[in-house]
Amino acid sequence: MTDLRWGILSTARINDALLAADAADFVAVASRSLPRAVAYAREKGIPQAYGTYDALLADPGIDAVYLSLPNHLHVPWAIRALEAGKHVLCEKPLSRRADEVVEAFDVAQAAGLVLAEGFMWRHHPQVGRALDLLAAGAVGRLGLIRARFSGPVALPGDPRLDRVMDGGALMDVGCYCVSGARTLAGAEPEQVAAMRVVGGANVDVILTGLLRFPGDVLAAIDCGFALTSQYGLEAVGDEGSLRLLDPWHARSPVIEVAREGEPVERIEVERVNHYALQLRDFAQAVADGRAPLVGREDAVAQARAIEALYGAAEAPA
Repeated sequence: MTDLRWGILSTARINDALLAADAADFVAVASRSLPRAVAYAREKGIPQAYGTYDALLADPGIDAVYLSLPNHLHVPWAIRALEAGKHVLCEKPLSRRADEVVEAFDVAQAAGLVLAEGFMWRHHPQVGRALDLLAAGAVGRLGLIRARFSGPVALPGDPRLDRVMDGGALMDVGCYCVSGARTLAGAEPEQVAAMRVVGGANVDVILTGLLRFPGDVLAAIDCGFALTSQYGLEAVGDEGSLRLLDPWHARSPVIEVAREGEPVERIEVERVNHYALQLRDFAQAVADGRAPLVGREDAVAQARAIEALYGAAEAPA
């Protein structure tokens, strides 16, 4: 496996989970403020600090970049990093506009570099176990998927509450629900509908969506900032249901399978660090010259689904 030397664009709190995975060599960090970058580097034990993002990208000793800037900066800085010759792991979601995601992957392909969207949850073995159970007929014929993820966000100035920064509940937590529904369906939605409640600086603070997949499989998603913390992913068929109790964080990876007239089967999956698995998959993709688990096809389809849901939610009544 390639020993990649990583740089981080931004000092966002979301970096902590990837750093704590201790599965990669993070050698540099950049901020818009050099003192902030220096202080962050000292705190996290990162050798090099830069006061601009471009300065980090110009460092020939960096092979790959983890991009955790606000949503509206994901694609522009992913492209700049790729053009600087760096592989890119971009925090989810890449964009709410599919054409931007296509553009970013076109740049990556032309440069012969790896670009991946950072959906760490997809790397946890509980996902593969759930898919195997569904394929083996654990719920019979799949008919309905439910996905939810919410948690209070009320900090003034939080980018997640700012439309200009591509904030919104669907972008922050609801994108997991979309990814979850697409993953369990094993297909892309043919039709969507959505409704939202607006708050903050003109963003969706609550959003519910419906998606129709091939084979008459429906999915219902709900997400929000103005709701209590909740999360879950469920597949319901004509013979039973399957639930991932902690699908996104995977702190307690448990799958419950309930079938008519039978006791609920509780399947405990090995607790592993899915951030570490994500980094290893990325490094292996670089080494093998293959697509990462969450590569072009998945990322473009994800953006199309988000774009369609926002189109439905924001359409005039």
